[in-house]
Order: sequence, then C-alpha cells, then structure tokens
Amino acid sequence: MDSPVPDDHSPDPAPFSEAEAQQVRTLWGGLGLPGLIDVHTHFMPRPVMDKVWAYFDSAGPLIGREWPITYRADEDVRVAALQAFGVRAYSSLVYPHKPDMAEWLNGWAADFAAHHPDCLHTATLYPEESATAYVSQSIQRGARVFKCHIQVGAFSPLEPLLDGVWSQIADAQVPVIIHCGSGPAPGKYTGPEPIAALLERFPSLPLIVAHMGMPEYAEFLALAERFENVRLDTTMSFTDFSEDGAPFPARLRPQLAELGRKILFGSDFPNIPYPYTHALDAVARLDLGDDWLRRVLYTNAAELFGVAPSV
Repeated sequence: MDSPVPDDHSPDPAPFSEAEAQQVRTLWGGLGLPGLIDVHTHFMPRPVMDKVWAYFDSAGPLIGREWPITYRADEDVRVAALQAFGVRAYSSLVYPHKPDMAEWLNGWAADFAAHHPDCLHTATLYPEESATAYVSQSIQRGARVFKCHIQVGAFSPLEPLLDGVWSQIADAQVPVIIHCGSGPAPGKYTGPEPIAALLERFPSLPLIVAHMGMPEYAEFLALAERFENVRLDTTMSFTDFSEDGAPFPARLRPQLAELGRKILFGSDFPNIPYPYTHALDAVARLDLGDDWLRRVLYTNAAELFGVAPSV
C-alpha cells in the first residue's frame, strides 16, 4: 500500500446528497429507531487513507477487481455524511500492514475519538514485541473496539507475540472487529480454522467477524453459535457487489435469523463501490422481519457498546 496517490483522484467535496440522506433516515425512522449504529467505518490519518485509496484504485491483489470509492472526500465531509444519515455511533477502523505502525495509529484514533463524540474509540494491533504494552495502554485510555486485519497484516492470529494481547482483550471484553474471512481474496492466514483454534485458547474472546466471514459464511456462523462472545458484521455482505462473487447461501437464512442478536450492521464507509443506501437495502431485503432488522441496525450494537438512548 505504498504506491503514490494518483493525481486524478482528488477528494470530491460533496459525495452525498440530501436526497440520499433522507432515504437513509426514512428507512430507520420507519422502524421506530433513533438512528443507526455502523460498527465498520474507516477514518485514518490522511496519508494512510490516501494510500488505501490508491491501493483500491489500482485493484491490487487483495482486491482483484475494479473498486471505485463512492465517498472519497475530506474527513470533515465524511463525518458530516454519517451525521446526515443519522448514524449515532461509528468506528474509525485503522489497521497496520507492517511493524511499528499500530501504536502510532492508536494515538491518532484516540485523538480522533476525543474530537468526534459519536466515534467509538478505536485501536488496532499487530504481532510485535510492543503489542502487549500498547494494547494495555489503549484499554486503559478507554478503547471501545479494536480492529484486527489478518488479510492485510498477513499474520496468524495464533502468533505467540499476540498471546498477551488476546488475554488482555478477553479480560477487558473490548470487542475486536476481525477481518479473517478469505474474501475478497484469500490470504495465507485467513479462513475459519485459525479463528476456531484461537477461540479454543481464549473462548471468551469478544470477536466481531467482519463481512460475515465472507465467503466462509457457514463456518463463521457456526463459530457464533458455538462461542457466546462471537458476533458478525454485515459489512458488504448481501450487496449486489458481493453477491456477484460470494453469494450468501439461501440455506443459511434460517440460521441468520436465529442468530439475529449477534449480527451488527457495518458498511465499510467510505470505501464502498456503491451508495450507502444500498448497504442498508441489502440487509433489509433479506426479509427477516422488522424486529430482526431493528436489532441488526441499532439495538445489538447499542447494547454491546453501551450507546445511550437518544434524548
């Protein structure tokens, strides 16, 4: 992700419209919700975000297809978009791809959360000697969610350097949004087997499997059934973009319905190749009932992260 940023991809000052914002508000308002909670959004230091966008623009090997960034814009515009959509809590998912990066990202994310009250204080981790210390510091500073990216980081969750990290997180019960499925392209350490082994060692570990574990949906749903603190987020799942290459099996819908209390809405904003409304419509069109939808779009995350009811 160290390629230069193309000059022809400057931020768009207005990547969303009031009409789109009204569509989003109409959806959650019709369900009687006070808003949305989006557990899977990305805010990063500008140089890092630029490199991430450049990687998507190049259709790099972890992506393998054209992937336009719908909400490419300056940070304040992206924050304003989520506010206009009625997102009451969101994350700033940062993740390192090399050593000596995570601690710096954690400092940036702590400052971002301090200046944006709707953002869940986010932190990240990487297998390195300093990981146990900086994860401890993040927990003490009030981190409410961690991001772990097995695919981009190209490391095993069973790496011994992470033993102290997982034990602290399990004790503190700070959820970890973990990209561990083999989509959009498999990595050396992706898939359900390493996560199952990790959970055998740390059965109380609070994991939120990103992207529903795409494409290993069945295996990760099974882990959510087996382990009390394992959840999944809907990020990019069920959308036309993902259904084209990794369709969610219809036979799993009853299981998805039964696990409704463990499913959290996530969008991958701003790095999605379609409108935010489509991310919501994709979840709604599963037609699993309004109660299920209310839990997924708001209630589950509100309970997990202690989001106070709106005044």
